[in-house]
Amino acid sequence: MAERRAELARYDNVDRDYLDRRRLRPSAGWVLLWALGVGAVISGDFFGWNLGLKYAGFNGLAIATVLMAVMYVCMVFTIAELSAALPHAGGFFSFTRNALGPLGGFLCGLTDTIEYVVTPAVIVVGIGGYLDAVVFTDPSQAPEWLPLVWWTLAYTIFVVINVLGVELTLRFGLIVTGLAAAVLVVFYAATLATGSFDTELLYNIPADEGQTARGLPHGWLGVFSALPFAIWFYLAIEQLPLAAEESHDVVRDMP
Repeated sequence: MAERRAELARYDNVDRDYLDRRRLRPSAGWVLLWALGVGAVISGDFFGWNLGLKYAGFNGLAIATVLMAVMYVCMVFTIAELSAALPHAGGFFSFTRNALGPLGGFLCGLTDTIEYVVTPAVIVVGIGGYLDAVVFTDPSQAPEWLPLVWWTLAYTIFVVINVLGVELTLRFGLIVTGLAAAVLVVFYAATLATGSFDTELLYNIPADEGQTARGLPHGWLGVFSALPFAIWFYLAIEQLPLAAEESHDVVRDMP
């Protein structure tokens, strides 16, 4: 079994000097780390979660959200300790490799890579949808080629910022996070102040036979179907350990 693992995932042993020459420079305090974590998650407050209403209704999505909250609270406490103990840029890859060996680290790193490739794609699609709504009164009137322009523009901006350096990335993230939070506060306050919030609309999902719209319109199956959408309230906080090596004082700042 050990030989098979070595064939699937093999690493070269290097000396300490090799790693020291590639160590990342500390550039983030707790404020920038906070902005990185909140900024990664806050996009899920704009879109993603709302699609779960179709499958579970308001009450069902609320239950799914609580279940995901419990899972993420446990995970956050875990990665806070692991990040302080193993402050490596590999994040979960580093944790898993230390615990389960090269093969476990490889599989975890592979799945993490898939997540961080797919998630930005979802984000830029959402950005394109919002920009269509800003430019056109009726988004359906937008040309078919326009979404590709929005996606390319969003990717270009974010890639350029990351290429220019981690300090600029973190500071830009702090500004964007603050603006995003302000937008949500203004939206919620305006909705309540203008009377646009209608509690009756919480229960407008047609119920299956034997179910009620004010209960679980699609039963417990709907709750489980809504779990992937409820996770949007917390998704991507797990990227924070990737910045542990760039923290000024990881033992104090990361937890």
